[in-house]
Amino acid sequence: MRILSGILVIYIISTVLFGHLNYVAQGRAHYHKRRNLKNPPPPPSPLVATANPPQVPSDPYPNPNPNPDPAPGNSDSCIFDVTSFGAVGDGSCDDTEAFRAAWKAACAVESGVVLAPEGGVFKINSTIFSGPCKPGLVLQLDGVLMPPDGPEEWSEKDSNSQWLVFYRLDCFTFSGKGTVEGNGQKWWDLPCKPHRGPDGTTSSGPCISPTMIRFFMSKNVEVKGLRIQNSPQFHMKFDGCEGVLINDIQISSPKLSPNTDGIHFGNTRSVGIYNSLVSNGDDCISIGTGCSDIDIQGVTCGPSHGISIGSLGVHNSQACVSNITVRNTVIRDSDNGLRIKTWQGGTGSVSNLLFENIQMENVLNCIIVDQYYCLSKDCRNETSAVRVYDVEYRNIKGTYDVRSPPIHFACSDTVACTNITMSEVELLPEEGELVDDPFCWNAYGTQETLTIPPIDCLLEGSPVVEASFDSNYGC
Repeated sequence: MRILSGILVIYIISTVLFGHLNYVAQGRAHYHKRRNLKNPPPPPSPLVATANPPQVPSDPYPNPNPNPDPAPGNSDSCIFDVTSFGAVGDGSCDDTEAFRAAWKAACAVESGVVLAPEGGVFKINSTIFSGPCKPGLVLQLDGVLMPPDGPEEWSEKDSNSQWLVFYRLDCFTFSGKGTVEGNGQKWWDLPCKPHRGPDGTTSSGPCISPTMIRFFMSKNVEVKGLRIQNSPQFHMKFDGCEGVLINDIQISSPKLSPNTDGIHFGNTRSVGIYNSLVSNGDDCISIGTGCSDIDIQGVTCGPSHGISIGSLGVHNSQACVSNITVRNTVIRDSDNGLRIKTWQGGTGSVSNLLFENIQMENVLNCIIVDQYYCLSKDCRNETSAVRVYDVEYRNIKGTYDVRSPPIHFACSDTVACTNITMSEVELLPEEGELVDDPFCWNAYGTQETLTIPPIDCLLEGSPVVEASFDSNYGC
């Protein structure tokens, strides 16, 4: 009887414990609705719940007990090692066909893994890795992956505007402890590129350089753990995507490398960027038209051109950007901090932005809205503009480069910037005397706390013409 009683007790305890563990495991796969930007709760939530929510993880913090990466020797896993398909990995031989064959095999099975193993230096030409594929496809890069070295080695039959393209994928992960090396130096040295030396000049003619990594028309994709460096142009670009998680990556290129944006988004929504470092020669993160529901946290930018929304509205086009959150981020030694830039003559809107808990370190233009963005001297005044409204700057602190005022709101003559909120903004000079004359033009908003430097030029209330605009101005 005692033995039966003991067995019964053990059974009950095991049932309760298993049920608890199962509940905890299921609890990590939940999805959050977007935070209220006016009163955001403390826990971060990267992605937006939609009618068809993205299937990428919603938890920006790593699992303390993650599953180990698959090993080549595990015969039970669907591992497709590129060396088994003929890749040499000596940094000289062309391994393109081996990667394409491994991709084709992995694409055809569920949870397939294309493995570029540690110790290999794999050189491949411009390639489109396309789907649709079976769910759970992984490109595991533990070695080094790189393109041909400069324009002269680039094949004439390949596109010189992009290198790695991931097209029409769903539930795909690009991860590993390896490096994507862009070999960008010879592209940066083209005579048509901008040079910043005292005698630097540029020459006319085509100046196309490849984006290193491009995701196109894909959803539920994740990029994690990689080092991405020295891109000829943009390091990573997302076009027409939904459900993107970027976590624990490093992007780097020299400070003066031209047009080397870190991460660029166009027509993409439901994005989380976390725990990453970007140091490059252009925008750290740039957000183009058609983007919404982007959450950025734990990112360090610099040197760079800061975090930019735009440019928007070029050639009188419509631009729509909404629901962007940037929190707990450091921007250092950069030409800009938090920037919104639009061309005159555009339409549409930029709305519902929250910049919170940002540390600035020696930044030239810490907070800037420029609705007169132009790359030449012949841009003319236009009556229409991309409308900017509902923008919050909260707890923005640090130091600025005194060559320019740290706060600059240059809004359209006819379409004012409205509902700008400033709270706990404290910016002091890195060196020299305090620049106490922030610039405002047709900008309306409120100061919830005293701003340093004082921003008395911000207008109260709303412009009279405001009521004539639709709330989204066409978006």
